[in-house]
Amino acid sequence: MPRVADHDARQGQITDAVQRLIVRDGLHAVTVARTAAEAGMSVGLVQHYFTAKDEMLLATFARVDGHFTARVDELVDRGEAEGRTIAEMLRQALAELIPLDAARRAEFLVRLAFAGQAAHNARLAAVQRETLAGIRSRVARAIRNGVECGEVAGGVDADDQARRIVAYAEGLALHTHVDPDSTPESATLAALDDQLGRVFTGTCRRARAAGSRTAP
Repeated sequence: MPRVADHDARQGQITDAVQRLIVRDGLHAVTVARTAAEAGMSVGLVQHYFTAKDEMLLATFARVDGHFTARVDELVDRGEAEGRTIAEMLRQALAELIPLDAARRAEFLVRLAFAGQAAHNARLAAVQRETLAGIRSRVARAIRNGVECGEVAGGVDADDQARRIVAYAEGLALHTHVDPDSTPESATLAALDDQLGRVFTGTCRRARAAGSRTAP
């Protein structure tokens, strides 16, 4: 029986091949046979892990989401260690959804392909809703943390603002994908900062306290 590490490595090899096919040729190019050729393995081995195209797409989407989550966690850990504001950390996290470089463009194309399939597949649609809910939940938690530290005014509806912020970030992502020449990174991030600035209007009490201790 193969070791778990071998199983995970094989699945990763297959889903990486699926992503390359989507980026290079589009979702229509993803078949078991072409995925096997792209991954450098037999059709039978691919079918051992995935019996259908939707299964491969679902695993690829989950892998992309896992990479996004890991990067956000790393950004938050680093931001907390560096004493960054919640708004700054949230801006960095949301920017990971926007196709501002080759790696994020590849991930965005997988999300786009998944959304297209999910429109006609209840199982994929449920996974898409769950993933979106998870992102909104993290943003809402950041807003609530902002209320506690003073970056966000009391009485703000965190869930409502999270919906707006995530929708705005996803809109920026689509515009960046469709018309990258008219949406340079500086303008995209400035627009994101402007949207966050409508919610994060204050200064963290911890930051003020630190500044008062170090002031001459």
